[in-house]
Amino acid sequence: MVAYPGVYADRVENPKHLCKYYLYSECCGKRSSPPAYHLSRGFGTGINNWLVHIEGGGWCNNVTTCLARKNNRLGSSKQMVKQLAFSGILNNKAQFNPDFYNWNRVKVRYCDGASFTGDVEAVNPATKLHYRGARIFIAVMEDLLAKGMKNAENAILSGCSAGGLTAILHCDSFKALLPMGTKVKCFSDAGFFINTKDVSGAQHIETFFHDVVTTHGSAKNLPLSCTLKMKPSLCFFPQYVAKQIRTPLFIINAAYDSWQIKNILAPGVADPHGLWHNCKTDIVKCSATQLQTMQGFRLEFLKALNGLGFSMSRGYFINSCFAHCQTEMTETWFSSDSPKLNNKTIAKAVGDWFYDRNAFQKGDCPYPCDKTCHNRIFDPQEHTLI
Repeated sequence: MVAYPGVYADRVENPKHLCKYYLYSECCGKRSSPPAYHLSRGFGTGINNWLVHIEGGGWCNNVTTCLARKNNRLGSSKQMVKQLAFSGILNNKAQFNPDFYNWNRVKVRYCDGASFTGDVEAVNPATKLHYRGARIFIAVMEDLLAKGMKNAENAILSGCSAGGLTAILHCDSFKALLPMGTKVKCFSDAGFFINTKDVSGAQHIETFFHDVVTTHGSAKNLPLSCTLKMKPSLCFFPQYVAKQIRTPLFIINAAYDSWQIKNILAPGVADPHGLWHNCKTDIVKCSATQLQTMQGFRLEFLKALNGLGFSMSRGYFINSCFAHCQTEMTETWFSSDSPKLNNKTIAKAVGDWFYDRNAFQKGDCPYPCDKTCHNRIFDPQEHTLI
């Protein structure tokens, strides 16, 4: 993969000191691997500004699915590339990323399988699985603070997909790590996963998230403002937790989020005969009945979002696209044909909101009205993450 100048993998130092943070391998043994992130240093007026972006990659909900991730990039930094191209919100060129191009830009690699919430002390000697994502998150943040983030004037915690969920769940705790005078806000891209029934009528995603939270011991690291009121596993859903977040939060999401359509609305277990297969790979292949079901999903999504209530400090960019993660690519972040709402790209809407130039809380008309969408088309052979 081509890497832009200055974009490199900067692994957390002093691995023996950080043993307690490791996730999937024998701690400090021959197979151990430290947390990892990529860093592109800020320059000019952005030298004391920090954008920390969390990688996505689904979740694992039991020993079997976590073992499946143990020896790939989602479970070991040994399998992560040392150089990574930064684009979209991480781009270092003003013409592609006008508001954040010269910030210190960090991409935190995702390796814990629970949006950095896990914390289980015991380790099964047979599997050597470590569920300690919350400790990994703290270790990485402490390393970034030592590298200059403690002097941040402006700071953003953002993320895509499971990383977007991380940005929501850790938003207030991220702010708490920074000096009182730092301007801190959070962006969640494609991280607003909703609790709704699948096409068979089952609560598939609710059961799945319950298993994630149970397996990883995540309850203690979910916001108390939510876990004191309801079952901790429900606090993995942004619709139940985001209302209490005090730090300003911007939610970027497609109302027909392609990952949620594939894994929440029509997961394989709810579609044993594969009737949704073609629809899930390309929205133009959906039947009229399937589109009607997806319109219902959009309404459920908007209902969950509206349930947060009104807040002047919150921002929204909710377009009617069949897409997932729109901040990481230049094509959907800031280019001449990028998705737009109210004639604004995502980059412009987010930048105006962060710098308090203009508020932005915009939704979209139902599919297929938005002609600026970059709708995803998937490989029919591609396997989903749950």
